[in-house]
Amino acid sequence: MSTPANIPSIFDMSSMAALKSAAKRDDPAAVKAAAQQFEALFLQMMLKSMRDASPSDGPFDSEQTRMYESMLDQQMAQVMAARGSTGLAAVIEKQLTRGGDQTASYEGGLPLHPTGKAFRLDGDKGSLPLNRNAPPAAIPLNPFQPNGAGAAPAAGSADASGDAQPGTAAASFIAKLQPYAEQAGRATGIPAQFLLAQAALETGWGRAEPRLADGRPSYNVFGIKAGRSWSGSAVDATTTEYVDGAAQRTSERFRAYGSYAEAFQDYANLLKSNPRYAALLGNQDASAFARGLQQSGYATDPAYGAKLSRIIAGMPRAA
Repeated sequence: MSTPANIPSIFDMSSMAALKSAAKRDDPAAVKAAAQQFEALFLQMMLKSMRDASPSDGPFDSEQTRMYESMLDQQMAQVMAARGSTGLAAVIEKQLTRGGDQTASYEGGLPLHPTGKAFRLDGDKGSLPLNRNAPPAAIPLNPFQPNGAGAAPAAGSADASGDAQPGTAAASFIAKLQPYAEQAGRATGIPAQFLLAQAALETGWGRAEPRLADGRPSYNVFGIKAGRSWSGSAVDATTTEYVDGAAQRTSERFRAYGSYAEAFQDYANLLKSNPRYAALLGNQDASAFARGLQQSGYATDPAYGAKLSRIIAGMPRAA
């Protein structure tokens, strides 16, 4: 194939002005030229990447030679685009000029906007999800806001999908645990509202509470793990841990209790017996409590304190 005679030169500073003028007149040739310039830019970036990957420590390498190599690559990109080397300019030109015709032929090229029927993302009503291994939807940090506003991934093992009526589910969660939270609050001097918010964060408002193999609840709403000192029942569950700021899914062993009352009592005992949490006892400031939990190493999530603060701020006040 011969080289076209009208190949733009990188030294021709008037070519861009001429292209802009032609575009204002709705000149079809301007579309072709713009598409060609886009292909040239793409090829120039590709050539630059190839240059960067090549050794550049020869005796003739210098800033001057690299400048001339860059100019050469720019001109080569213009030549290759004018030849239609990749076909990218032709596809772009057809895309820009075909208007509303969705049945145009691409002659082997790929359309920029495929016309095939897309699958639903949620997999509802028997449709096929695009990614069956994708993580479930996030749990709203503040389910009392309409439409789950302020949603973000929950910490610990809270990885259930959102609720269609989050306000109702959250109110039920609070009503169920309120008496135990108040009892633990009296033992630690921490407002029951703070404890309920942390239980909500750890379990996704009760949806991701670890369960035993037979399906029975573990009543572990604070994500307390079963370490070597734990002699009671335990349950294995998948959770999210952060290593150097990166989230990693892992299986951990968590404590299992006989009731929510035992879970709140054990949590209160943990705060009172571990010197790391001494500053939290009697804390009445929501932000300070949430920040103190994170700084004491309660969770590996770097955003744990911020998430807990948002939940506390969004919870209804006790009457």
